[in-house]
Amino acid sequence: MIVPLALFAFFVWVPMGRNFLLSFQNNYFDQEFVGLANFAAIFADKTFLKALGNTFLYILFSILIGYLVPVFLGFLLSEVFHFAGIFRVLLYLPCMISGIAVVFLFSTMYGDSSTDLFNAIAIAMGGESHPWKGSTSLIIPLIVLAMTWRGAGSTALIYLSSFQSVDDSMYEAARMDGASPWQRFIRITAPSLKATLITLFVLQIISVFQVFYEPLVIGPKGGPLDSSMSLLLLSYLYAFEDFEHGRSAAVAMVLVLIIALFTLAYRLLLKVLSGEKIIKRRGKR
Repeated sequence: MIVPLALFAFFVWVPMGRNFLLSFQNNYFDQEFVGLANFAAIFADKTFLKALGNTFLYILFSILIGYLVPVFLGFLLSEVFHFAGIFRVLLYLPCMISGIAVVFLFSTMYGDSSTDLFNAIAIAMGGESHPWKGSTSLIIPLIVLAMTWRGAGSTALIYLSSFQSVDDSMYEAARMDGASPWQRFIRITAPSLKATLITLFVLQIISVFQVFYEPLVIGPKGGPLDSSMSLLLLSYLYAFEDFEHGRSAAVAMVLVLIIALFTLAYRLLLKVLSGEKIIKRRGKR
């Protein structure tokens, strides 16, 4: 027990503590104490404010695409009775590919050439080629699409296992009453899986806050015009391009604070839900 705890502290808490101290210093090589100057500098930086706004756009599109698609796929798998194993394997295959490889793959698909996949489809449908990666309004949805393609399979299987935990007699009764798949999902599945849906919803948001190599490669470097810049990518660019290590650490601390607030809200929500369950049980008695 002591050894794993020591390793965890060495690889997690020690770097986090060092990053906290660095956020109040000039940089890694010149450790002069500058107080809140780094935080004042990043909040005065338009790129940081853009990255902060982009983070919530990532969350919005991640909810619309990355969160709802796995729920839908998991429900479809629960309705499949023939060749279910094959469909599960095919759905999980993208999760086995390296994340950076997936990003390079989609970056090529979003290319400017007429032979790239998206432009080839557009031309085949009678349209024209389009600089997909050069669009400030499309770049974030395109990045979220790449992230969803890679990660939706594993999340859908989690939902599938949760769907299978619901009493089959409830589904059979609903089928006998003529309920459609959508009605069965709304009236039976969703209420039974409230805790799972909320947990994965919060984890989805936390993971989106840590978007890094997707805008680094597809953007590239948060482009065009910082329209895909994320907080984690900005922290990286501060440290390894501008050598502003103090500012990089300050951005990381802002990110830690935001994630901590979401985690706290999640824990409070779970307490509320558990309190509702206790009240309902007492009411039944």
